[in-house]
Amino acid sequence: MNFADRLKQLPSASHLAALHVLDTDGQAMATIENKPGQTGSLVVYAALAALYGGSITPAAARLGLEWYAEHTADAHAFPGKHPNIDRLLAWAQGTENYRVQTVAA
Repeated sequence: MNFADRLKQLPSASHLAALHVLDTDGQAMATIENKPGQTGSLVVYAALAALYGGSITPAAARLGLEWYAEHTADAHAFPGKHPNIDRLLAWAQGTENYRVQTVAA
């Protein structure tokens, strides 16, 4: 399934202005906003956090890479082009869990 079709199956994130990904010390290490160019990632990260108890775990990261579909291959080919996917690529190989904090719209 391609990314656009996957997004149609995931819960809407229209109620969110953004979400923060927190490092193990509780500090925001990434912010994904509900704006053009980031909305798809906001939907993916919010859905993953909902499925995995409010965190992005290594298993959640692997699932997220499946959901990004064709964009994951592009991220492999062009590191740095897709920072939200690059982050999941690294986390999928690790052991850390990263808490997600949502910001209501």
